[in-house]
Order: sequence, then structure tokens, then C-alpha cells
Amino acid sequence: MAGIEPQSSGSSAPGAAPGAASGSASTMALNSAALPPRSLADRLGITSVSRDQLRRCYTQSGSNFVRIMGADVHYIDAGSGDTIVTIHGFASSLHTWNRVADELKHAYRVIRLDLPPFGVTGPLRSTTGAIETMNLPTYRRFIDTFLQALGVSRAIFIGNSLGGLISWDYAVRHREAVERLVLIDSAGFPMKLPIYTGLFNSALVRASSPRWLPEIIIRSAVRNVYGDPRKIDAVTLRRYVEFFHGEGTRAAIGKMVPTLDFAEPDTNVLTTLTVPTLVLWGAKDRWIPTAHAAEFARRIPGAKSVMYPGLGHIPMEEAPERVLADLRAFLGSNVSNSASSSAELPLPEKGFRRASA
Repeated sequence: MAGIEPQSSGSSAPGAAPGAASGSASTMALNSAALPPRSLADRLGITSVSRDQLRRCYTQSGSNFVRIMGADVHYIDAGSGDTIVTIHGFASSLHTWNRVADELKHAYRVIRLDLPPFGVTGPLRSTTGAIETMNLPTYRRFIDTFLQALGVSRAIFIGNSLGGLISWDYAVRHREAVERLVLIDSAGFPMKLPIYTGLFNSALVRASSPRWLPEIIIRSAVRNVYGDPRKIDAVTLRRYVEFFHGEGTRAAIGKMVPTLDFAEPDTNVLTTLTVPTLVLWGAKDRWIPTAHAAEFARRIPGAKSVMYPGLGHIPMEEAPERVLADLRAFLGSNVSNSASSSAELPLPEKGFRRASA
């Protein structure tokens, strides 16, 4: 297929910085004392982290790359059995699924990837080298091409935030290709952008951020997505910071954010889905209103729903054992023996704004 070049698998180089995984994610040592200090220029975001450095530090055992739409797309394809595709959210990476994937791969083939312009992948680029704008049509082309490259014709999709939108949109467009659907704090309904994302609607921020963006802002944004910010370790914070400071990422985000219009997707088509669906949500999500969880559950016929007290926008990273318990029950396989700490979602709020086509 034109534009697709499978590449050899990669793994962390010897001596890689802390945060690189040489084995399973669950065995990684989180030793904040071992983190090398960042220079003042690095901390202020005056410099960018090169793609080569990100590849050395943050590829894992099983990491692979495939050339798609002008980028070397980082992904991990592990395990065997029915296929699960996990898709992360805005400014995150495949690492957010580490603990969940470690368990699921014992019963499934689990594919996870770094969406452009995030993670090790970074921005897509045109034939002239210009950074592509990541809007919904571009993500559609990208995810279709990626799955074709890996030979995936049918799968279970698990998506968080932006990845949830990409997942349910894929289910709408490829109805026979999605076996089951899990939406975790998913985007899709009209909403005001979170403050840390909405900053990039300012022309001044878009112009200045590729040359100056202090890491303290990124750290604050990451803490904001956790229900309990005390759960975030130093290695995880460093990973988010270095990915955001990755070469070309801030410029790509500056092009992407002004195109984010959550009134654009036709959510009315959710009522026509026949795929078994599970909606999972953190009750302390500060990025997407919890009312959206109930609306997804109401519109998708037969959807099951779980609300996690105390958890934030990325519950699969903040409390993977709780998410795994509900995935086990939904998928019907022995992927975790943890007990679920969950509660049923409330009924949808009256007067919820419906998305236009």
C-alpha cells in the first residue's frame, strides 16, 4: 500500500533515560531520584526534545514503527487472540495503557499506538515537510491507514478522550469491523475546551509556545487530569513534559486546537450503533463533563456504564486495576481478578445540548 513502510521493531537503547521500559510496564522501577536534571532552557521549553531522544527514552520492549502519512508511527503489537486496539487522548501516548495492556495481552492481541502529533510519533508531515493539521478528517484517514497497514479487519476498540471520539467514529464508519466498543471519558459532544487546551486558541500562545513553554504549565495540566494528583509519580510527569516538548509537537498542537469543534461530529448516529458498548468515566473528570457519560450511555442502544468515584480523566492510568475489573466483566475473559469499585451512572441531565450534523 502506498505511503506505508513497516520498519524493524525497536526497544530502549542501553543507558536510556529513566522512563524507558526494557521489559513489561508493570516491572518498571519508578525511581524519581534517578531522573537526570533538565537544564533551564529545557525546563522553560526554549529547547525541544529530539525525536531520536524520545525514541531512545520511551520505546518499550515490543516497540515498532510504520511509516504513515509522513511520520514514523510508534506502536506496540503484543499478545495473541482476538484483537484489541487502544487509542489514547490529547497530549497522551500509548504509555497511558501500560498496566492495562500488560494484563490484556495474556488473552488478546493488543495494539496500542502514539497518535500524531503526540508521543514518540510526533507530527504528520506533507510531502513538502510541512506539519499537517490534525482535524477529524485527518484522523479518519490516519487510523484507517494504520489499521490497514497492520492487517486489522475486525477488533475491539478501547478509546480515551480524543481516542474515544476516534473509536466511536470508526465504529460508525466501519460497522462490521468493530466487535465491541469501550469509551473512557470520551470526547464527542459539544463542550468548552479545557483551559490548558484552550490556551492554544490564542494566536500569541500559538506563536510563542514552540519557542517558550515552561514545563510547570504542562505539569499543572497533567495533575489536572488525575482525580488525585498525589498519585502521579515523577517519572510519569517527566514523560508527559518531554513528549509535549518533543520536536514539532507544540507547533502541531497550535495548528490542531483551533480546528477542534466538538459540535461537528454527528452524535445522533450513535443511536444506530449495534455494537456492545461499555462507557467508563471518572467522577472527578475536570476535562469532559460527567453528563456526557450518561449521554453516551443513553444514545448507544444497550450500552453499559460505570462511574468511578474519585478518579479523573484517565482512569485506566490512575487506577488500572479498577478499569481492568470492569473490562474483564465486559469482555468475558480472565484478564484481571480485581474487584470493581464502581457505581452506575446517573440519568442524563435534562436539557442536554444535542450535537448538530
